[in-house]
Amino acid sequence: MNQTWWKEAVIYQIYPRSFMDSNGDGIGDIKGITSRLDYLKYLGVDVIWLSPIYKSPNDDNGYDISDYQAIMDEFGTMEDFDEMLSQAHKRGLRIIMDLVVNHTSDEHKWFMESRKSKDNEYRDYYIWRDGKDAETPPNNWGSCFGGSAWQYDETTGMYYLHLFSKKQPDLNWDNPNVRKDVFDMMTWWCDKGIDGFRMDVISMISKTKEMPDGPAADFYGDYSPYCVHGPNIHKYLREMNEKVLSKYDIMTVGETSGVTTELAKQYAGENAGELNMVFQFEHVDLDGGKYGKWTDRRVNLREFKQVMTSWQTGLEGKAWNSLFLGNHDQPRSVSRFGNDAPEYREICAKMLATCLHMLKGTPYVYQGEELGMKNCPFSGIEDYRDIESINAFRTLTGEGKIAPEDMLRYLALRSRDNARTPMQWDDSVNAGFSSGTPWIMVNPDYTEINAARELADPDSVFHYYRQLIALRKQEKIIVHGVYELLEPDSESLYVYTRTLGEEKLLVICNFTAGEEEYRIPREFVSGSVLTGNYGRTTVEET
Repeated sequence: MNQTWWKEAVIYQIYPRSFMDSNGDGIGDIKGITSRLDYLKYLGVDVIWLSPIYKSPNDDNGYDISDYQAIMDEFGTMEDFDEMLSQAHKRGLRIIMDLVVNHTSDEHKWFMESRKSKDNEYRDYYIWRDGKDAETPPNNWGSCFGGSAWQYDETTGMYYLHLFSKKQPDLNWDNPNVRKDVFDMMTWWCDKGIDGFRMDVISMISKTKEMPDGPAADFYGDYSPYCVHGPNIHKYLREMNEKVLSKYDIMTVGETSGVTTELAKQYAGENAGELNMVFQFEHVDLDGGKYGKWTDRRVNLREFKQVMTSWQTGLEGKAWNSLFLGNHDQPRSVSRFGNDAPEYREICAKMLATCLHMLKGTPYVYQGEELGMKNCPFSGIEDYRDIESINAFRTLTGEGKIAPEDMLRYLALRSRDNARTPMQWDDSVNAGFSSGTPWIMVNPDYTEINAARELADPDSVFHYYRQLIALRKQEKIIVHGVYELLEPDSESLYVYTRTLGEEKLLVICNFTAGEEEYRIPREFVSGSVLTGNYGRTTVEET
C-alpha cells in the first residue's frame, strides 16, 4: 500500500467547547487551544481534529452552521484561528477541520432565502416536499433526534427535510450550485493552510428522488434506505476530490454510518479517488438494544473481536482503517469497554490503548482519553446539555416506554455529554478549565484524574500513551504489519499478531478484572517486550 503521512500519524480530537477556556466565560475557545499546543506536542500526536468552530446558533453544539467562513463568537475570531494554525504548524502539528455539509443551520443565509418563496434562487438548496395532506408530513421518516424528519413551514405551506434537529435542514446535493458553493468554501479553508477534513455524516448527502415511507421502526419510519449511501454519493465525492481534495496535501476521513467493508473500499480504497479513510461504527453499535443506544447492555468481547477483525482483514491491502473507541458522540471508552472502578481504571485505560494502537490503521485519541477520563456522575436530566439525550429522555419516558429512573441510568452510561465534560487540567477550581462557571458540569473526580498529576507521574496513563505513540514512530510493524486474530473464542482475551516480513508482534489484552492464563506461542518466547501495563520486561515460557 502507498505510504503517506496520515497513515503513520496519531490524531487527537478536540471538542473546543470543553477543552480550554481562555477568557473565563465558561466555554472553551481557540485561544485556549493555542495555549495547550505544547501539551499536545509533548504527548506526541501529529494531527489535531477540531470539532466545529464555525458561526452557529448552537442548537446542536456547533453542528448547525450559519456561516462556514466565520468563527463562532464564543470561540473567538478568525485572527485567533489564524494564530492557532500558525502556532500549530510551528510545532509540526497539523489541523483538520470538521466539515458539516449534509445540513446547515436554519439561520444560514441560504436557508433564510430558501424559505421565503418557491421561486427563490436558493429554494432548491434544500429538500422541500408537499405534505400528504394539510396535517401529514410527506412520509413517516423519523429524525435522529426524535420526532418527524419533516418540518412544516407556513410561509410556503411545504415541509423541509431535517434528518437531525429541525434547526438543521438538509442540503440538496443534487443541485450543482450547492456543490459548487460547498467546494468553493472547502477551497477557501485549504488555501488558508488547514491540513484536511473530518466529514460529518458524509454518507448521507445523497438522497433518492423517491421518498416513500420507510420501514416501521417503532412510531416513525427508517429513512436510511433512501438517505444513506445514496445513488450519487460516490459521484459527488469523486467530484469533490477532483475539484478540491486532490489539489492539496491533506487528509480526509468520512463519518459513514452503516458502512460495510465493501462500501468502505468504494469510499476510501487506495485508488478510489474519494476519501482517505472512513469511520465505521459497528464496534460501538454492539451494545445497542430495542431503543438504540439507550440500554445498559455491555459489549460482548467475542462480538467485538469479530467486528474489529472483519475490518482489519477486510481492508488489508485495499483501504485504511480509522481506529477509535471514543469521540464526542460516544461515552468515555474506559467506562464503556473496560472497568472504571478506582482499582482498575488506570490499568484498564492502558490496556484499551494498547489494544487499539497496535491494530492496523490510524489511531484517534479523544481529549482526556490519554488521562483515562471516565463517565460523569450526572444526577438528573437538568445536568445534561446534549439535545439527543434530552429529547430521548422526554420521548421515551413521556411515551411510557422506559421508566425515568431506568432512562437516567442509561443516560449516565451512554449520553454524549459524558465525553463533553471539561478537560481536566489540574486540581484547581473547575479542573483548571475555566475561571468562570463551565457550560456543563466538571466531573468531580478531577482532583484525582488530571493532566498535571499525570505529567508528574512517569507511570501514568498519559505517559503510557506517550510511549505507545513513540513506538508507532519507531516500529514500522505497528503501522504496516498484517493483522491476524488468535483465540477467537475467548470471552476474556483479545490476542492478535502483526507481521511485517520476518518480524512478528504479539498483542495480548485481558478484558476482565481477573487473572487469565495464556500460553505464549514458542516463537515469541525469546522475543523482547515492547510495552505493557504491568511493567514486565521479559517473556517467560510456562
